[in-house]
Amino acid sequence: MGVKCRACVAIVLILFLLGSLWLYGSLEQEWNTCYRIYSSNKKVLFLNISNSSDEGEAPLMLCPGQRFQVGDLLAHLQGAPVSDNDVLLKPYLASWDELINFMEALGPMVGLISQEIESKTSIIRNLAQKAETVSVDKFGYTSIRSMIEWELEIGLVDFQKYTDSGCRNLLRLHRALLWLQSFLRELAKGGAEGVRLRSPSDLCRETYQRTLSQYHTWWVRRAAELAFIAMPERPYFYQLVCVDTQAEATVVLERVVRAIGEVYERTEVALKEHNMLKLP
Repeated sequence: MGVKCRACVAIVLILFLLGSLWLYGSLEQEWNTCYRIYSSNKKVLFLNISNSSDEGEAPLMLCPGQRFQVGDLLAHLQGAPVSDNDVLLKPYLASWDELINFMEALGPMVGLISQEIESKTSIIRNLAQKAETVSVDKFGYTSIRSMIEWELEIGLVDFQKYTDSGCRNLLRLHRALLWLQSFLRELAKGGAEGVRLRSPSDLCRETYQRTLSQYHTWWVRRAAELAFIAMPERPYFYQLVCVDTQAEATVVLERVVRAIGEVYERTEVALKEHNMLKLP
């Protein structure tokens, strides 16, 4: 069965399952994955084609005519860490804007997942906007740590029951970021010459099973895994990160994976220090 046929089958099955999810009222908390996309004017991403370090880069023009620009994603990720152990919220959320755009570029089924992620970034932004109008002397949404301390101070976080706090929504984004990092790490791996590389569909499904699936209901796990059936093949991913070969893609993706790792680890430590890794 060709990719288009598999995509059609997946769409029919997923729409049926999504209807069931709405009936059970469980969709809101469950969806999280990979990507989003900005418009960009002729920008340059600096890469080292010979290795994956961030030194000695050679310039690479980003692709015109597409919303997602991996250079913007990398810039936001690299701009997020601050001091020794904190993450600035504005570039962190801007990174998610790019990841959501990337997801939307993968087709309508994966785009459904991006809508759920976007709702969580919107909640944090709305809370920040409200806080800015309430407090003149202290703004609690500058960084991840300042948000945690602010929401604990005003009693917005509840460790026993659901509240629509920034911390709760950050935790959901944090879990999704680990899945994304794992998927991109696997996608970056090359293979022996002449050996067929594994499909993005299989890689995304397996990394999902190792990371995010443990937080989801049976219905959501089935729907998510069906969505992966319609995921494009590798050449489409090369196009999204503006390269022609797997070797070039490896350079780009490894840089993104490292940048995600720095943000993820800092967020993990902050949440763990405040016992927030299991917020309801």
